[in-house]
Amino acid sequence: MKAIEIRNKYLNFFKNHGHAIIPSAPVIPENDPSVLFTTAGMQPLVPYLLGQKHPSGTRLTDYQKCVRTVDIDEVGDNRHLTYFEMLGNWSLGDYFKEESIAMSYEFLTKELGIPAEKLSVTCFAGDDDCSKDEVAYSAWRKAGIPDERIYFFGKDDNWWIAGEEGPCGPDTEMFYDTGKPKCSPECNPSCDCGKYVEIWNNVFMEFYKDKNGYSKLSQQNVDTGLGLERMTMLLQGKETPFEIELFSPVMEKLVELEKVDNIESRRIVAEHLRSSMMIINDGGRPSNVDRGYILRRLLRRMTRHLNKLEVDLNRLDEVIDVSIDALKELYPELLQNRDIIKNVIIEEKDKFMKTLQNGEREFEKVANRTKNSGKKVLETEAVFNLYETYGFPPEMTEELAKEAGLEVDMSDYQKLFKEHQEKSRLGSEQKFKGGLASTGEIETKYHTATHLLNAALKVVLGDHVHQKGSNITAERMRFDFSHGAKMTDEEKQKVEDLVNKYIADDIKVEKMEMKKEEALAMGAEAMFLDKYGDVVTVYKIGDVSLELCGGPHVESTGKLGHFKIKKEEASSSGVRRIKAILE
Repeated sequence: MKAIEIRNKYLNFFKNHGHAIIPSAPVIPENDPSVLFTTAGMQPLVPYLLGQKHPSGTRLTDYQKCVRTVDIDEVGDNRHLTYFEMLGNWSLGDYFKEESIAMSYEFLTKELGIPAEKLSVTCFAGDDDCSKDEVAYSAWRKAGIPDERIYFFGKDDNWWIAGEEGPCGPDTEMFYDTGKPKCSPECNPSCDCGKYVEIWNNVFMEFYKDKNGYSKLSQQNVDTGLGLERMTMLLQGKETPFEIELFSPVMEKLVELEKVDNIESRRIVAEHLRSSMMIINDGGRPSNVDRGYILRRLLRRMTRHLNKLEVDLNRLDEVIDVSIDALKELYPELLQNRDIIKNVIIEEKDKFMKTLQNGEREFEKVANRTKNSGKKVLETEAVFNLYETYGFPPEMTEELAKEAGLEVDMSDYQKLFKEHQEKSRLGSEQKFKGGLASTGEIETKYHTATHLLNAALKVVLGDHVHQKGSNITAERMRFDFSHGAKMTDEEKQKVEDLVNKYIADDIKVEKMEMKKEEALAMGAEAMFLDKYGDVVTVYKIGDVSLELCGGPHVESTGKLGHFKIKKEEASSSGVRRIKAILE
């Protein structure tokens, strides 16, 4: 069964069970600076999980494009991916454990045809905070899973929480038995030997945790996630995701082009290319900070491994075409943006090749310094700097060192690298945790202020102005917009004065729900129009602004305070950026 078939079966199954199909959010989150990328299907739905009404109702289903960056350096083995697709269904205060489990079992066994004896499940074992999940256990028994394939684990395995504080609850996880022999008599779904593969996770949000402990939520939710690539791999009987149709054409193309056989490098090229294309497609561009740095890192690691395969880099456009063709059924938007994707990737590849040349010169300096000091081993920090700053893989440094009669202490390097990797992992995890709570009072004010700024820019600069992105923290707002020239001081002052006039007028902010076609007919503006479903939320600020938006917003503009532009600068070609504060 192909990936597109599994996705369609999933969405149609839940549609037939009363769920509204909503579109995937972009992999680059809108108005959320605390997380680099969309990492899970629930992330764009946090306001609704916390009680805000969703315009499409209380039963939702979708596929969500996701990027997780903590395991970039693990890509190349037989399972890690940075980009993946998550299928999900949600109950926002509607059904709960029994119906969720019954639907999951029906989909797996009836729609996907997985034999019941291949399934094992886990439930929460209970502790001082929450009792054993007997409801989930009973629901699985009723569905047809026998006791010997129902396991109970503690919070480390079967409990989900949004950060240190927030909505939380027990979960139940479904595992596919690959048929491999047990590694020991105690082997169970918590074992990493490969016999059991997790395929689906249903989270039952029924508690809220704060510094005082746990309390019951007024609205019980169900949040589920099923990985498309993993399920496709298992149903096709493949050992790795790189053997399914989303990757295999690129893997085959690389075999055709390579002069050196290296399956790890082929996997890295195929995976990082796909991830980069999805990020670029949703507006990402390489840079030296945040998500731009991640994209740059992916593309440079991909280029290094193309070199390792000794692929002619002038034929990279052919590899990109093969990847787009392999993905076009799932993501037809890649065809529309093919030229943009190619230009960004090839430009970054060319920049990196120049950087590699600079790295070689830097290596010569390090080597000479080492020799002049009478040492035989390169300083570990220098080796790491060659990797971090110039993209020099340590094996390349080791090879060059050998030619120069020097050595590299790879064990010491790996130790330093692991320390760096752990810091990056913790940083990424913290970014995700923070993203679930970044809707406080000041962020809400800034969110509304972006609407007023967008409107004022149109008045002062012209109707060609459209929002291209925004970034909000508790300290400031950042707003990207389409405009081809640097703003004059007079234009900036006019925009600032106009926004403050809108604030002084204390205009009511109205929230409306309607069909998307009606909203567009009214003249409502939207960034990432495809991410919205058939029913949308529209915010109207008098005669000033009319935009599709998920919120949150203040009740009236008078609550915002004084608006001040701190800086106006270039963001990218044809896009300007304003940084502003509310005083």
